[in-house]
Amino acid sequence: MIGTAQTTAARPTAAARTAADRPAPLLRPDDLALLALLADGLVVDAVGRRLQMSDRTVRRRTRAICDQLGVRTPVQAIVWAARRGLI
Repeated sequence: MIGTAQTTAARPTAAARTAADRPAPLLRPDDLALLALLADGLVVDAVGRRLQMSDRTVRRRTRAICDQLGVRTPVQAIVWAARRGLI
């Protein structure tokens, strides 16, 4: 049929939703400090020294923060926090 257009309102799939679409989870102050240090360019061992925790704990906490925020990388977690003015 010429001139007939069918439109459907597509609902975003779960995979298409971004972390910005979800309600903000509560991050602990030390999680925000960890993200802030990473955002400043410190490497894992330097962050660990500053926060008095092991490298392994820094990596584990970073992964837990990413999981809590629904993002895949620490950079995405930093961006998430920065866009909300948390760091």
